Amino acid sequence: MGKFAFQKTSIDGVMVIEPTVFGDARGYFMETYSAAEFSANGITTTFVQDNQSKSRKGVLRGLHFQKKYSQGKLVRVISGEVFDVAVDLRPGSSTYGKWEGVLLSAENKKQFYIPRGFAHGFLVLSEEAEFVYKCDDFYHPEDEGGLLWNDPDVGIEWPISADMNILLSDKDQKNPLLRDFV
Repeated sequence: MGKFAFQKTSIDGVMVIEPTVFGDARGYFMETYSAAEFSANGITTTFVQDNQSKSRKGVLRGLHFQKKYSQGKLVRVISGEVFDVAVDLRPGSSTYGKWEGVLLSAENKKQFYIPRGFAHGFLVLSEEAEFVYKCDDFYHPEDEGGLLWNDPDVGIEWPISADMNILLSDKDQKNPLLRDFV
């Protein structure tokens, strides 16, 4: 038996990954990545950069992507809970403009693999969340792009509660709609 369960989603290449957690009275241990197991399940990327962010409830980061220097990402939450989303922006893809979302938390320890060619974002559902992710290319600030988080043509079903104030960066408030992409 492998140390991970790989679950395909409705979008080719996007996967939810559940690590095997070994726990006892002292706490737990788990592997969060194994190149051999990931490769055996179709994820052959080489990660070159790790990132971490901390945000408070209602913060929505995204939807972000790199235009020329696209990044594949392996994301997870180490504290708190987020709703994580990938939107297919691959030209010619049969699922172009479609989205896939997953609840990631410190408790469920799930990971989300997002291949190159996707916009990515997340909404913090807990009071605070720490979010970590691996990237398979370096960040190029001059190459960043965005998609409006609530684009009606994409139709992401964000789990926004009545008591939640959505907090966006100035940049994310001005992201274009999918139909405006050239």
